[in-house]
Amino acid sequence: MLKKPETLFVLGYMLLPLFALLSAIIGLTMILGGNKIVGIIVLVVVTQVFTFGAFYALRARKAAMLEEPDAGK
Repeated sequence: MLKKPETLFVLGYMLLPLFALLSAIIGLTMILGGNKIVGIIVLVVVTQVFTFGAFYALRARKAAMLEEPDAGK
């Protein structure tokens, strides 16, 4: 299922960037609210995991598109 270009498109362009944005907002809110250590961890670690996951999904989608013989039809 994770090899299909349609699934990777949804993950790479929609879900993972949305989760990265939401975790960045949550991290900044935690920092401004007084939870500085946990907020920094959420902001740095969790946001980066979602961001790099989106880049990985896009690269995997590109490879899957090149692998299919009739991908553009």
